[in-house]
Amino acid sequence: MDKKYSILFDEVSIGSCVIKNRFAMAPMGPLGLGDSEGGFNQRGIDYYVERAKGGTGLIITGVTFVDNDIEKHDMPNCPCSTHTPVHFIRTAREMTEKIHAYGSKVFLQLSGGFGRVTIPTNLGEHPPVAPSPIPHRWLDKTCRPLTKEEIRRIVVQFGKGAYNAKRAGFDGVQIHAVHEGYLLDQFAISMFNNRTDEYGGSLENRLRFAREVLEEIKNTCGSDFPVTLRYSVKSFIKDWRKGGLPGEEFEEKGRDIEEGIEAAKLLVEYGYDALDVDVGSYDAWWWSHPPMYQEKGLYIPYAKMVKEAVNVPVICAGRMDNPDLASDAVRDGACDIVSLGRPLLADPDYVNKLKAGDTASIRPCLSCHEGCMGRIQEYSALNCAVNPQACRESAERLIPTQHKKKVLIVGGGVSGCEAARVLALRGHEPIVYEKTGRLGGNLIPGGVPSFKEDDHALVAWYENELKKLNVEVHLNTELDAHDVINFDADVVIVATGSKPKVFSLGEGPLYTAQDVLLGKVDIGNDVVIIGGGLVGCETALWLKDMGKNVTIVEALPKLLAVNGPLCHANSEMLKELIPFKGIRTITSAKATAYDGKVLKVNTPDGDIDIAADTVILAVGYAPSDSLYKEVEDEIPNVYLIGDAGNVSNIMYAIWNAFEVAKNID
Repeated sequence: MDKKYSILFDEVSIGSCVIKNRFAMAPMGPLGLGDSEGGFNQRGIDYYVERAKGGTGLIITGVTFVDNDIEKHDMPNCPCSTHTPVHFIRTAREMTEKIHAYGSKVFLQLSGGFGRVTIPTNLGEHPPVAPSPIPHRWLDKTCRPLTKEEIRRIVVQFGKGAYNAKRAGFDGVQIHAVHEGYLLDQFAISMFNNRTDEYGGSLENRLRFAREVLEEIKNTCGSDFPVTLRYSVKSFIKDWRKGGLPGEEFEEKGRDIEEGIEAAKLLVEYGYDALDVDVGSYDAWWWSHPPMYQEKGLYIPYAKMVKEAVNVPVICAGRMDNPDLASDAVRDGACDIVSLGRPLLADPDYVNKLKAGDTASIRPCLSCHEGCMGRIQEYSALNCAVNPQACRESAERLIPTQHKKKVLIVGGGVSGCEAARVLALRGHEPIVYEKTGRLGGNLIPGGVPSFKEDDHALVAWYENELKKLNVEVHLNTELDAHDVINFDADVVIVATGSKPKVFSLGEGPLYTAQDVLLGKVDIGNDVVIIGGGLVGCETALWLKDMGKNVTIVEALPKLLAVNGPLCHANSEMLKELIPFKGIRTITSAKATAYDGKVLKVNTPDGDIDIAADTVILAVGYAPSDSLYKEVEDEIPNVYLIGDAGNVSNIMYAIWNAFEVAKNID
């Protein structure tokens, strides 16, 4: 272990619970990990146990509901400790015993409900509830206010849920949450709580629900049973469904820092044993679920404010995967425990690898949200873009081959690299040929902007993994159909990726975003990007940060219209950053001509001229599948994977390759 990280491996206590190191697994929605009776299914058990096996000191489960009557949830959805208690205890006990075998502790996260922020795919036909008749976050609906009798029922259910958790072997619970604008937080924030009874008005009244939950659990489970709280010290709400951006001046409509610190003190005074601190809300989702456009360690300053105000342990998550940043945060007194969410989806062995000094082997999280929140919001399924085995540890476990085969892989992009890695792990002999001077494919230009640094980190990870596995890699070598047919391979995988779509608009030169990002183009001051998808918008941000005058011309009525599933945190932040940074956008528009100085654009309001030193095309990619078409009828065992087969995103390129490579035998 590097000595500078030793502080991360000190023991730490939450109440009576002693944790072997300062790492916690942050709670993430366990969609797909529960069964129809409210227990943990085998995928859920395997998922949490794998992170304990990987060295994480404290596992905090994703949200589990305590009530399924007042705010109904379709089953199976998330686990529910009160739905069928005997069944929940039976499945959860199996999980906690396995987690304890690795010396880790585990807390069950208990939720009283989502209220106005329930994601529509999880809401079904059930009416949303809230403290008051306020607008739903996603739907054009007004929430139904809870009665005092319903509040009391939820409080009692918390006690029952915690009792069942204790019986099941959990070492404590975390309350979900005076955080992110969930139901308890809606009661705590005056913007959402217009009640005139004892649950509304003063801060103490607005925190009454959270206080009664704690008291019920302590009365039921004993004062020495740890109860922690997920807590947001600031909401970043400008208005209904409108969030503030980093560096933006605005009037806070939710909880400001002053009230946030006061509330933290009260919550600890009530008896909460630790605060799991972040900032944000569903109205400013890019704070609660930070995409790559947010800085790493973005919660550290807020956690430190809370830490200086309370005398219980503070947990801090929020892009904390850089161990230098994490150890500095603990050493500086900003937090006691470092919480890793998506980084543990990407690599369940993060903690053990760090302890062993093998940081190069830690598979990086891209903060892309494609496999986690993107799939949760669209398909109610938790996964990971860069780790196809996340939440499918047993189902996707690699089985060693009994028939070693020589596999030719044409293309060293992310799909080709993943195929080679999986094949080598299973005992095959993959050989990679890449026509350029390095592995990585489209991740190389894609990772040029500073906010996409983890794309390049993923490339470095693949380079390291293939080297460790002794995979034969040939760079600067392009194979043609004759080479492939005569290679004498048992299996051929074509992973030749995709190429940017191009067209002409007259005499003026047009450049692809890829060439611009790779530094192959002299960029003028006035830049127009044709295409407002993900590549166009991210390139625009990068150029604007370089001081360029940038305009986006998009044929569709809005930006990011064809990308998906993008998590709302990513897409909404990117859409808000474009005008905030001063990038001009022209939608429902078509570029018609360019002479090298002026771009002519047809808009719904007529034709306009835009001064342009440089015009960049970001209008999508086309599969590079010509090699495959030449060889598919000449070779019996040939596969087409990644963008070469279907242009998509990093997640599907990796998943595609994993699926094919794990089944070659």
